[in-house]
Amino acid sequence: MNTCSIFSSAADRPAAEPLAALQADLDAVADRTRDIGPWRSGAFEALARHGLLGGFVPADCGGSAASEPAINAALVAVAERCLTTALALTQWAAAVRVIAGADAAVRGRILPRLAAGAEWTTVGIAQLTTSRQHDGRPALAAVGDGDAWQLDGTCPWVTGADACDTLVVGAALPEGGRGFFLVNAQAAGLTIDLPFEMLALSGSRTAAVRLQRVRPAAVLALAGDPPRTGGLATTALAIGATRAALAVLHREAAARPALAPVVIGLDAELGAVHHDLLAAATVGADQPRRERLRATATSLVIRAAQAALTASKGAGFVTGHPAERLAREAHFFLVWSCPEAVSAAVMCELAGLP
Repeated sequence: MNTCSIFSSAADRPAAEPLAALQADLDAVADRTRDIGPWRSGAFEALARHGLLGGFVPADCGGSAASEPAINAALVAVAERCLTTALALTQWAAAVRVIAGADAAVRGRILPRLAAGAEWTTVGIAQLTTSRQHDGRPALAAVGDGDAWQLDGTCPWVTGADACDTLVVGAALPEGGRGFFLVNAQAAGLTIDLPFEMLALSGSRTAAVRLQRVRPAAVLALAGDPPRTGGLATTALAIGATRAALAVLHREAAARPALAPVVIGLDAELGAVHHDLLAAATVGADQPRRERLRATATSLVIRAAQAALTASKGAGFVTGHPAERLAREAHFFLVWSCPEAVSAAVMCELAGLP
């Protein structure tokens, strides 16, 4: 299915020409993607065709097991062209990480099809950090049913639920702890709400999913933690969105030399954050370092988008102009998988506090 894969063995960067070809394919369907989602626009097929999906999958399961620096560089490139596709890709990748930790039979059955783009998956784990406020019960619970399990409750935020074949969900177990299960999107007892209309990225088709005595298709793990929030992927997407905003600013500055100092300053910040991202992906980073990097990238993407809007003047405030869309999309980073330390840093900056 691949044309020429963007990943080569052990490389710390995606291959330049295949990556540029992927970006061109994403550009060609970006408007449709923002309207109907990447699963229906052809964007996800492009990710599979160029070998990007395979980079997240282990080599013994049909993938190419790309390096962390290469994966993060690819995420930056995807987000630069289409943040909706990039968001959906991170949710797909989170599901793949959970499936990759399952037993060999489950891995071998599911992962090759995901790497090839033969079917789509997504993840529903937000409920693991929330609870029903009125009684403290878990939002989604797994209960033993003979030799099997059944799931009852709600996944409040699932990207692409109505466009994917399967969902990886996390549920509270009877004796404490968390379990992870693969659920067919068409399973009996599973209901998908209408997608949320959001400030931006409504094409991600994010919706609540309700489960009533749903039997999972596979048990993935009966212990462990969900994919962490505040990871490098969120920073990579913020860097990609910053690049898109600065492209608008560069176009405006070409005819207005007075904007040059602004462009130079933001470009320098972007280069430093991008360098730090790839360094963290190469040698690893502890939680505090990841959170500082995320906070820096969040501040930068907000400021870059506002600068692009300001430079675009009234035209940029009209619906359909890239500047107004980028300004809306930038605010997504204030609320998406945002650890408390990152939120606090952003709030302090907004309030002018040290």
